[in-house]
Amino acid sequence: MTDRDFQEAVALVDTASGPEQLFGAPGRHGATTPEAERRYRRLAARVHPDRAPESRAADAHRAFTRLESLWRRYRGDDTGPVFRSGGDRYRIGRPHTTGDVANLYGTRRDDGDRGAVLKLARHPADNDLIRGEAAALERLAERGDPAFSAYVPRLRGVVRHRDTDGAERHGNLLPLLTGFHDLTEVAAAYPGGVDPRDAAWMWRRLLVGLGHAHRAGVVHGAVLPEHVMIHPELHGVIIVDWCYAALDGAAVPAMVARYTDWYPVEVPGRRPAGPFTDIHLATRTMARLIGDRMPDPMRDFVRGCTQTTPAARPDDAWRLLTEFDDLLARLYGPRRFRPFHLPTDPR
Repeated sequence: MTDRDFQEAVALVDTASGPEQLFGAPGRHGATTPEAERRYRRLAARVHPDRAPESRAADAHRAFTRLESLWRRYRGDDTGPVFRSGGDRYRIGRPHTTGDVANLYGTRRDDGDRGAVLKLARHPADNDLIRGEAAALERLAERGDPAFSAYVPRLRGVVRHRDTDGAERHGNLLPLLTGFHDLTEVAAAYPGGVDPRDAAWMWRRLLVGLGHAHRAGVVHGAVLPEHVMIHPELHGVIIVDWCYAALDGAAVPAMVARYTDWYPVEVPGRRPAGPFTDIHLATRTMARLIGDRMPDPMRDFVRGCTQTTPAARPDDAWRLLTEFDDLLARLYGPRRFRPFHLPTDPR
C-alpha cells in the first residue's frame, strides 16, 4: 500500500457524512450487501494502524475508530434496546420492513449471530395477532410433517417489550430469510405477467406448503402476494405472516385492509374458514401474478378454485396439487426444471 492510498482512504473516512456514503445503500430489508462488505474490508485494510506509516499512526487510529463506528451503524449494531429470548440476549438493530400489524427489526445475538428478525407489534391492540402467529407456528412445528417444515418460518422465540409509557407490545423472533423475494416484487419485475411455466413451480410449492399447514389443522387466512416468498435460484417457497391464522373451522381473526376485495365471503362474514379459504386466496394470488399470459384451461382451473360458495371450492390442497399437475402435463408436457431469475434485483 502506498502512502497515497493511505491518505485517500483516511480522507474518505474523515469526510464521510454517514455509513451509506462509505458502504452504499443497504440491501433489501436493511441487510448488509456483499459490496458493502468488500468496501469495508478494503478501507479497513488501508487505514488499519498496524499497516499505516509510523509517522501517520495518530491519523490511522482516528480513521480506523471512525470506520468501525460507521460500520456498526450500517449493520445496526448500535441501535435499539437489548432483549432476551430463550436464554439468549439480543440487541435490536435497524428496522427491516413495515408489515400490516408489526415492524420487523434486524437483531444481533451476543455471540454475533444475525440470523433472526424481531417482528414487534406496532400497537398493543395487535398483540393478539402476534400471539396468534406464535401459536400457529408452534402448532405447525408440533403437528406438521417435518419433511415440509421449510415451507413455514420456524419460531425462534417470543418477546414482550415494555415501552417507556408502560405499554406492552408482543413480538416473535423469526428467521432472517436471505435471498427470498415476495410475489409483489416478482410481479413488479414482470409487469407483463410471469410465464405460466415459471409460475407453475411457485404455485405447486405453495399448494404443498398449504397442504402441510392444513394437515396440522391450521388455516393461514391471508395467502396474499406479500406473504408468499420465493427463492428464484433455489426454487424455494415459504409462506410468511401467520398473524391471521385460524384453526380449521374457526373464523379468520382479521383482514388486510388493502386486499378487502380479494377475500372469499366467509372471511368478512366471520364464518368458519378452512382449506377452501386458503385455496381461494392462493389461487387469486397466482392468477394475478400470471395475468393475461394465463391459458384458457388454467383460467377454468382458477374459476373452480375461487367460486363464491365455500362448499363448491376444493378443500384439499394435496388433492388439488394432483389436479394441477394433470393440467400442467396437458398444457406443457412432462415437467422439467426451468431456471428463473428476476430481471431487475429489487434490492
